[in-house]
Amino acid sequence: MSASATAPGGFRLNGGAVCPGAGWTHATLLDFLRDRGLTGAKEGCAEGECGACTVLVVGGDHRASYRAINSCLLPVRAAAGRDIYTVEGLASGGELSAAQQAMAAAGGSQCGYCTPGFVMSLVAEQYRPGRQGPCDPLALAGNLCRCTGYRPIRDAALSLGAPPPGPLRDRLEQPVPRLDAHTADGFTRPSTVEECVALLAAQPDATLIAGGTDVGVDLNLHGRRWTHLVSVEAIDELLAFAEDDSRISIGAALPLADLAAAWTSAPAAVAGWFTLFASPPIRNRATLGGNLATASPIGDGAPLLLALDAMVHLAGPGGRRTVPLASFFTGYRKTAGGAAEILTAIDVPRPLPQYLRFYKASKRRLDDISTVAAAFALDLDGDGRVRRARIAFGGMAATPLRVPDAEDVLIGKPWNAAAVERVQRVLDRTLQPRSDVRGSKAYRAAVASSLVEKFFAEAR
Repeated sequence: MSASATAPGGFRLNGGAVCPGAGWTHATLLDFLRDRGLTGAKEGCAEGECGACTVLVVGGDHRASYRAINSCLLPVRAAAGRDIYTVEGLASGGELSAAQQAMAAAGGSQCGYCTPGFVMSLVAEQYRPGRQGPCDPLALAGNLCRCTGYRPIRDAALSLGAPPPGPLRDRLEQPVPRLDAHTADGFTRPSTVEECVALLAAQPDATLIAGGTDVGVDLNLHGRRWTHLVSVEAIDELLAFAEDDSRISIGAALPLADLAAAWTSAPAAVAGWFTLFASPPIRNRATLGGNLATASPIGDGAPLLLALDAMVHLAGPGGRRTVPLASFFTGYRKTAGGAAEILTAIDVPRPLPQYLRFYKASKRRLDDISTVAAAFALDLDGDGRVRRARIAFGGMAATPLRVPDAEDVLIGKPWNAAAVERVQRVLDRTLQPRSDVRGSKAYRAAVASSLVEKFFAEAR
């Protein structure tokens, strides 16, 4: 099923074609759904944390799957060409879906506000291609409940078997919609890097969007409006993934969920990092390119990639260039990217470090913002001396940062308790974190120091 199955700018909703008319420039998919009377999806947090607005999008590479996403973060214009399901589209022939029945039977709903979102995430997990055994309750990590308690919801998830026959299963036997180039009502989705750069050059005040998980928050909570939104989701080059003996190359617009599925050789630290990055609905939309280009000091992508000596590829009116990630962040929410330049790919050089760890300190383990994020990479020679070291932090300055002075005190020295103390002294001297609602300056400094000790305990 392709975008041509609907009118230009339209999409399929619960099996039928819909097309937003004029006046939806600054509206989210959630706004559009509720305007049509589909009120099962609700606005809770308006920033992709609670999951009350969860809907399903048909996605995937070679095989269709249902992807839970936050409808409060997706501009409705960016839904063009997609195939979307809400909780109202689950029942068939007047009979509730298996997920809805399981939630009711287990007592997984009290006030019911969050229930439709949980159900949508549960359906995505039940119909996950290749699933074996019970549904994974962690698939619900992007949904929060304030009154029921999670045990009955977990019981509902564990009670579900194989996807039953019916329209939902039949849809997965059909092709995944292909996103085409499209322009309408303050929104453009080009299909090539060159088209995108030319558009940004012609409209300097345009806003670039990939997954939209940052733009959506600006729209909902900060009242930001854009003159023109430019989406990179239809640019095949930016969705690529490749690896060889010298590097891993990651398209800047490849959703993190797709990256996790493609990077089968990823080391354990990277595999663990995927699970700590926000939540499943966010990972189904968020991209590494967006995470880096927004230059947030608390983004989880930068510390890990800094420890991996990553490079970023940029394309602009003057051509293409490559910049070390360590030089990419120039100030708070500022990067080395020039006017009309876009980030096209991230390269991670091989061989990967001998020891690599990523740590995240936050108030919740899952689905939360970092107070401190840290990544450490280490290579030792045959005598146990440090041959190469990378130490990177998020949440400790106005930008994500590497700490070269701390790395330098390790080179050529034995990796031992004395080395840890040298690093801690450098961090105490050089890091100047700020206090905010997530943690004080003293707390952040103490966490950073303790994480060096934790890395030492694990990397030897």
